[in-house]
Amino acid sequence: MPAPDADAASRTSINPRLSDGGSPRATPPAPEALAQQVRAGDRAALSRAITLVESTRAGDRSRAQALLEACRPAAGTGTVRVAITGVPGAGKSTFLETLGAQLLGEDPERCLAVLAIDPSSTRSGGSILGDKTRMGELASHRRAFVRPSPTAGTLGGVARRTRESILLCEAAGYDTIFVETVGVGQAEVEVHAMTDVFLLLALAGAGDRLQAVKRGVVEMADLVAVNKADSGRAEAAENARAEYENALRLFPLPETGERPPVLTCSARTGAGVAEVWQAVQRLLERSHAQGLFEKKRRRQARRWLRRAAEERLRDAFFGNETVEDTLPDLEDAVEQGDLSAAAAAERLLEAWQRADAPDP
Repeated sequence: MPAPDADAASRTSINPRLSDGGSPRATPPAPEALAQQVRAGDRAALSRAITLVESTRAGDRSRAQALLEACRPAAGTGTVRVAITGVPGAGKSTFLETLGAQLLGEDPERCLAVLAIDPSSTRSGGSILGDKTRMGELASHRRAFVRPSPTAGTLGGVARRTRESILLCEAAGYDTIFVETVGVGQAEVEVHAMTDVFLLLALAGAGDRLQAVKRGVVEMADLVAVNKADSGRAEAAENARAEYENALRLFPLPETGERPPVLTCSARTGAGVAEVWQAVQRLLERSHAQGLFEKKRRRQARRWLRRAAEERLRDAFFGNETVEDTLPDLEDAVEQGDLSAAAAAERLLEAWQRADAPDP
């Protein structure tokens, strides 16, 4: 028997899809070809497309941009984007499973996508990505697409490429897009800048009086639904509904000129879920009638431009060779207390500006 090839053994990956160097064996399709598959409604291609735009590899950036540009003309028209937010345990996944089943059952033409954001560990960087498991029935429906994504350090309740993922889902023919946020409480305001309706799923008995009057996620909500109004908790849910309704009177009126509605529902039994969607529909109808829908979409596009520019500038800054060489010494000085963080940042910026300055 020949001796085993030690080098070959060391090159063997635990993932058979990976080659010796850790790159996929199969040659990835060209962005234009992948865009064509996405626009044809290929769910596997849509998953690959989202993976591409979520990639942090420098070599994937130009391919992702070409893909998005090829998909952009097919996205955005006639679609609805709804954010579902709330504290962990509010029942967001169960609510989406129930609502999604109702919507797909009522309308044989509707195609629904759920972008579920899962928190990433600050220690390992990993995520469980279990939302697809909790929405098993919806995930297996032929007119539904459920995609969990990690936050990967992104704040605001969404992932780094949620906005781009929405665009890709719309290009694939999904007319109803739900974004289930990570569920961190009061900080989930970033998703408000990429959706048409911001639905806050609340709980009874979770510090309602205090939570309801907090600025942030509550005052940005277009609609509040108190979930788990079942199993003897209907009275508590109604009390919570009244608390939120009273608290919303303390906030300025939204652009529509009307207070956000507050309802109760049970995602487990389905009671009240249809009424929540009817409230969403009324909000959309009013927004269209007042010309606010397109105005909001245009405002979100401007914000997306600024975010994209900030990201590219950050990558260019920290990818600069002079900055990379200067940063460790400055970090050591700050760590030892020899230099303030503000002063170190100023020196780092000066080093970058000198590196980018044209030669005299």
